[in-house]
Amino acid sequence: MAKVPTIKFNNGQSYPIFGIGTWKSKPGEVTQAVKDAIDIGYRHIDCAYAYCNEKEVGEAISAKIAEGVVKRDDLYVTSKLWNTFHRPDLVEKGLKATLSNLGLKYLDLYLIHWPFALKEDGDMFPVDADGKTAYSDVDYVDTWKAMEEVCKKGLTKSIGISNFNKRQIERLLENATIPPVTNQIECHPYLTQMKLTQFCKSKNIIITAYSPLGSPDRPWAKPDDPQLLDDPKIKKIADKYNKTPAQVVLKYQVQRGHITIPKSVTKSRIKQNFDIWDFQLAPEDIQLINTFDCNGRICPYADAFTHKDHPFTKDEY
Repeated sequence: MAKVPTIKFNNGQSYPIFGIGTWKSKPGEVTQAVKDAIDIGYRHIDCAYAYCNEKEVGEAISAKIAEGVVKRDDLYVTSKLWNTFHRPDLVEKGLKATLSNLGLKYLDLYLIHWPFALKEDGDMFPVDADGKTAYSDVDYVDTWKAMEEVCKKGLTKSIGISNFNKRQIERLLENATIPPVTNQIECHPYLTQMKLTQFCKSKNIIITAYSPLGSPDRPWAKPDDPQLLDDPKIKKIADKYNKTPAQVVLKYQVQRGHITIPKSVTKSRIKQNFDIWDFQLAPEDIQLINTFDCNGRICPYADAFTHKDHPFTKDEY
């Protein structure tokens, strides 16, 4: 069984560079998917409160610990604070809800899922009287200070961010006593995130790449949207290495030093995605893939574009 390389965070914690994502994995399917992933050799599981499947992920973790396949210490579990828990007094409550769902005493990594806050104490996707997304004006810097507190309490070993842009990270770092260890962002050959990657690297913040396969199963995809894994240029590179297009785009992220978290609920694909440790992409192939960028963002969270803290509305990275 291949051993996944680890990457070192700015706080000294080592983290597997490759994990299984659980976004869009249905409750009825995700337990088996996570069990399969652990059997195959995955030790890093990426979760979020908003995925509404943490209980089922927790069942898989408990089962594999009970079977003696892994110990809790062997696993690296990430989850994310949802937008309706940004108010500082709700941060610990949000984390404890996740721990309860997962059946765990601590997380290895906890992220602020998005930099903008939504209306608290109600629905997960709150709307106002006009049916528009209902905002909260809680400042993500205040949320971060509460994240630092749950980290100090040992409820999570590391804290980080997700979907933050450069300006937001700079502002966070000016006010933080514990810097974020990672920024989890959408990243794939159609959205290479070169500038943000360079910036985060300069601040010793690791990039975690979500939707590295281009999220072909996203619910809002249109029939004529380009499909990353069908791209003939990627297929050509895959043929060269006798690998699949998925294996090539995953290796592309790993070789860039990005933590990579592909999602699948199909055992054969979970296994295939993991089978990327026996080849290296040549520098010229990485350079070629870099040229595929077309700012092809597929997770824009458009329902909150008018929020003051939305990360993608201005011409910035």
